[in-house]
Amino acid sequence: MLKPQFIGHEIFRHSTYGRWHPLRVPRVSTVMDLTRALGWLPQDQFITSPRAKPSALVNWHTSDYIAALQRVEQEQEAKESDRRRHDIGSVTNPVFAEIFRRPATAAGGSILAGELLRDGGVIYNPAGGTHHGMPDRANGFCYLNDPVLAMLSLRHHGVRRIAYVDIDAHHPDGVEVGFGGDPDCLMISVHEARLWPRTGGIENDGGGNAFNLPVPRGFNDSEMAFVRDGLILPKVAAFRPDAIVLLCGADGLEEDPLSHMALSNNAQLDVLRGLMGMAPRLLVLGGGGYNPWSVGRLWTQVWGVLNGLEVPETLPKAVEDVLRALRFDGNRRGKNPPVHWFTTLQDVPREGPLRDEVKAGVQRLANRLGR
Repeated sequence: MLKPQFIGHEIFRHSTYGRWHPLRVPRVSTVMDLTRALGWLPQDQFITSPRAKPSALVNWHTSDYIAALQRVEQEQEAKESDRRRHDIGSVTNPVFAEIFRRPATAAGGSILAGELLRDGGVIYNPAGGTHHGMPDRANGFCYLNDPVLAMLSLRHHGVRRIAYVDIDAHHPDGVEVGFGGDPDCLMISVHEARLWPRTGGIENDGGGNAFNLPVPRGFNDSEMAFVRDGLILPKVAAFRPDAIVLLCGADGLEEDPLSHMALSNNAQLDVLRGLMGMAPRLLVLGGGGYNPWSVGRLWTQVWGVLNGLEVPETLPKAVEDVLRALRFDGNRRGKNPPVHWFTTLQDVPREGPLRDEVKAGVQRLANRLGR
């Protein structure tokens, strides 16, 4: 693989979880449009995501659950038994038109990435990152768990040691269920303390191979840099992985409506830069992010970093037009967006004090031996 590959699909352009759901906003299609408007996405670097077949999904999910998702999509109605057993049709995991096809397409991209990375390379699947999905139920907007499926695909194609790094605002409870206790998988998560799903306490080692760092509200760029240099990069380097999977959620950004962190997009990009080159294989997934501008601006820059491209100081009109066309109905942040959301991709750094609880958490985990 000579160049990084971008996996995407048009199914994400008009698919929505519903008028008032946090995932009503466009995300993957925005990144596709922005990267193309910048001239960053030539055809030889774009792969149309396949839809995962049920036979591939049951490598981790139960056959009954996959069948239920397919049936609910066909009937557009969840039974009481679907809600009770699989949490399909709940407020957080609603029935919508592509309830099976959309997550199966995201998962298909991640499974394909595991195959394509067999001999090395870099792949970006922004539709991936549904890290809450459980084997037999939907969980936290996630109907399938594509990070787990991606890592199983890597294993199937001969990749043994995998470092999974998650900088989404929420703890990856589903991934921990999938790989907890696996000595050939290192899991590191930096997430907001006491935020849903309220798992991932610092004392939780996931069976010995998970390093969970819950961070306080207002977590800033200076603190993320300290975590990066004091925990993430040293642990990954010591582990010597064959592959790195980075889940680069955008919900830790200050503008996100579902968390209380205060990061600029520079913080996530600097974690990515630090991890690049630490393994012969790198898979970058999307994850959370519920403000269409902050998601689009960060995830577009992720692709730029992977390709060594510089963000122009002044965006071309075609790029600005994409950003100005976005809507964030039902949220106060969408009523009067600041001008820089239209004219730039890079945030002003949001540095701040390095608090004692962050320092103590990093020291505690840095000194802990993993399996």
